[in-house]
Amino acid sequence: MGKTKHSGRTKLPGRPDPKLWVSKIPFGLGRQKPHHIRDTMKVVWDNRDNLPYAYRILTQGVCDGCALGVSGLYDQTLRGPHLCTTRLNVLRLNTMGAVKPDLLHADIDELRKLDSAQLRQLGRIPYPLVREKGERAFRRATWDEALNRIAVAIRDVDPKQLAFYLTARGITNESYYAAAKAARLIGTNNIDNASRICHSPSKTAMKRSLGIGASSCSYKDWIGTDVLVFWGSVASNNQPVSTKYMYAAKRRGTKIIVINPYREPAMEGYWVPSIPESALFGTKLADDFYQVNIGGDIAFMNGIMKHWFDMEDAAPGSAIDHAFVRVHASGYEALRAHARLQDWEALERSSGLSRERMAEFAALLAGSRSGVFVWSMGLTQHRFGTDNISQVSNLALLRGFIGREHCGVMPIRGHSGVQGSGEMGADPFSLPGGDFQDEHIERIEALWGFELPRWQGDIVGVSLENAMLPDDHERKLKVFYTSGGNFLETMPDPDFVRRCLENVDVRVHQDIVLNSSTLADAKLAVWVLPAMTRYEQPGGGTSTSTERMVYFSPEIEGPRIAEARPEWAIYADLAARVRPDRRGAVAFADAAAIREEIAKAAPNYEGIQHLRLRGDVFQWGGAWLCEGGEFPTPDGRGRLIPIELPELRKPEGRYYATTRRGKQFNSMVYGSIDPFNGAGRYDVLMNAADAERLGIREGEAIVVYNRHGVFHGRCKAEAIAAGNVELYWPEGNMLFPKGVYEPHAGIPEYNASVVVEKADTYHALKDTRYVEKRIEELDIDGPE
Repeated sequence: MGKTKHSGRTKLPGRPDPKLWVSKIPFGLGRQKPHHIRDTMKVVWDNRDNLPYAYRILTQGVCDGCALGVSGLYDQTLRGPHLCTTRLNVLRLNTMGAVKPDLLHADIDELRKLDSAQLRQLGRIPYPLVREKGERAFRRATWDEALNRIAVAIRDVDPKQLAFYLTARGITNESYYAAAKAARLIGTNNIDNASRICHSPSKTAMKRSLGIGASSCSYKDWIGTDVLVFWGSVASNNQPVSTKYMYAAKRRGTKIIVINPYREPAMEGYWVPSIPESALFGTKLADDFYQVNIGGDIAFMNGIMKHWFDMEDAAPGSAIDHAFVRVHASGYEALRAHARLQDWEALERSSGLSRERMAEFAALLAGSRSGVFVWSMGLTQHRFGTDNISQVSNLALLRGFIGREHCGVMPIRGHSGVQGSGEMGADPFSLPGGDFQDEHIERIEALWGFELPRWQGDIVGVSLENAMLPDDHERKLKVFYTSGGNFLETMPDPDFVRRCLENVDVRVHQDIVLNSSTLADAKLAVWVLPAMTRYEQPGGGTSTSTERMVYFSPEIEGPRIAEARPEWAIYADLAARVRPDRRGAVAFADAAAIREEIAKAAPNYEGIQHLRLRGDVFQWGGAWLCEGGEFPTPDGRGRLIPIELPELRKPEGRYYATTRRGKQFNSMVYGSIDPFNGAGRYDVLMNAADAERLGIREGEAIVVYNRHGVFHGRCKAEAIAAGNVELYWPEGNMLFPKGVYEPHAGIPEYNASVVVEKADTYHALKDTRYVEKRIEELDIDGPE
């Protein structure tokens, strides 16, 4: 862990810099861009019945949107206030009243006519609900009835037939910790969280390469670094406040590079609403785009390293930081030999970039004294996601871009609570303060006072699939308890997921609002439990940001849903009813008592017990992990790992598809039009030359299909690398295969090879042999 402390907020420059302006026309009039003022006014109108409370949430609470960590209106990176539309969009979930009884208890088919956005707008879940087999509507239940009957259902099954899941919807560290402890007391290791679908390869790869499982640096390191690289990350769309950090970095001379199949408009230029100059004229963010093929990042990075070793032959020390590598890294000779064996033709074909373009980027990094690598789902949501991140680690180690100012590797988080989930043990491979290994198991057993189950728990995707096992199978999922989450709109193959959800005996949805998954049938009963938001939690709560800042968010005075309960208290109560003989093990007096225990269970969180007032915060691990090149690995060195090219067999004329986000926060969609490119939710982003080759015109109806599903949409010609298409998530999820997981980290695959055709052609020739023949040609994933 690092010794240097975060140096505090820095000030933005006072004078404008016209060289960075996107346009001299004020507010980007006439351009396709977000309308921040209009959107803010809409949020004010939507919250008009609770404006004082909404204002207190924004000015006193820690943001429950993305994981940048804004407390009130301020963070630890820049002076001045921050506010973004993502946080504003989420705000209504905290201020709205309860669902009206006539809607809540309507016939289930009437509720199913509503999409998740419409269900959210109905209001908060007011009290416990149950819908049993054969019943057409939810009926009201008491908390005692609900928890007693859920406890009976849990006692009636083998613990391996029970699974817990927690999303990151504003969930606090206290709730993650209580859930992790409750699950182990009940006897199951089947507990998982939202990071499984987003960043599990990041933690897995960084652990094996660097010995750490979190960002090695701080956001402040963006500002003044020589080069800031966004790899498969559209931070301006998914973490809008980060554009303020990018602006500050640009003003300090930082080069921003984006590596992505799509030339993202949001990364090309952005109108940062909290900076007057940028709000008026916009800010050019990216200096260059490298439009790599979907799945081609490993080839691209192998090409960079191959160039570096060629540069070393010509001038030793021109590309590799030998002083750093010699003392702080192992595996150099093996990596060099591996890179030299790479074939340029194969690297170009896989990456989609020329040897010359790879050389440009290699030279840029080699000439930089400092660099920060930021990535997101564009690197992780592959069946080889862990290898992608180990490649990033290889680049950082070879250049010594780690453990010092303006350097580091950062898996940027999309949920405000998700960084703490695994660190609190709400993960089948983790316990508070460590991995699920003997030394940590024994340490936690001594603290908790009971034995932990020693069998390996399942990741959530496997748990769901286990619902389809025979009834007498020891892993057949019979009771599924989920805090938030909507698997119908997050997982590949939604039809299969629905069958899994409906094949569970008892399903429990602990949440603040209804969603489409809540309405799916179960074999015996569906229970719905009303949870408090983080701002309602008595005694406040904490969350951990991407940069490892642990923030205290106080309880905020305001209206309450009368029967909603703190999530940590629900888990503790449930565990006590399942195991009344061990009731004392989960009898937390209050949220502060949980923080006291977290400090003992997770050594990195020493200090969390002292957080009790608005604005309280500390950063675990210091400003930089691995400071001075000291890695928390068995030999104290970083590990350079040769990575083979993944096999991506894509026949000529076929396309590789992936997903992107529009006007949404994770699976919660807030608008039908993407504000950055004007695309609709059913538009398919295609390269213009590809569309012309297929005889497809802009806006024309098309069909995208493969063996997994069929998507009906419209063509939208955009600046995307040839041979690649992007569809909106979750609308395009039927194209992605079920049951395909990254072998090291368990993340689902969200990429697939597809056929793209004019709708007229598809329907005119839609006979079995034609479609089957076209699908057979797509065999890029091998046997399934």
